Amino acid sequence: MNPCFTQSWSAEILPRRPLIAPAVQFIYPQTLAEDDGAREDATAGALEVMVKPGEGGVFLATFARGFAEPTLPHGVWACPHPDWLCAAAGGYVYMIDTKKPQDWRQISYRPVVDVRPVVSHGLLLLTGFRTVLAWGQGGIAWESDKLSDEGLRITGMSGDELRGSGWDMRSDLETAFALDLRSGRAIDVSR
Repeated sequence: MNPCFTQSWSAEILPRRPLIAPAVQFIYPQTLAEDDGAREDATAGALEVMVKPGEGGVFLATFARGFAEPTLPHGVWACPHPDWLCAAAGGYVYMIDTKKPQDWRQISYRPVVDVRPVVSHGLLLLTGFRTVLAWGQGGIAWESDKLSDEGLRITGMSGDELRGSGWDMRSDLETAFALDLRSGRAIDVSR
């Protein structure tokens, strides 16, 4: 778990589903869409997390795993809003309100390849293959334009600037990019 932001909850990642589960349990998502490979059991290889909200009782959260690739994010992160939790399971990313666990969102990137807190700007950055999404205190703060044809890599941050590179299909080269962390807009990298 990455507790960079203030959080009102605590969480424990379990090595496997408990034999005796708490009375309150949530499975995210309840069913998988056909284009997600529609597994018979949405809990196979899932991330199992025991969550203790700031108020209320403990609940078990089961997050369906997207891919078995070990380099994809898998774990729990604090969000800019203290009641929200970010869980990544094999590149599938879920945001849940720990006070109202039925209030949740799944990030549309399939997969998210990097989860990166930027506490100074109150953002949790979620990187896909082509774009970057910033999750703020109230939900999605911004989403970048397409930065790559396939594969992004964040290389650094300084002040209000996020830098990285991605593959350009036309030139068949890695090209640099920079984004303004406040807006998600591209910054000229030639300066």
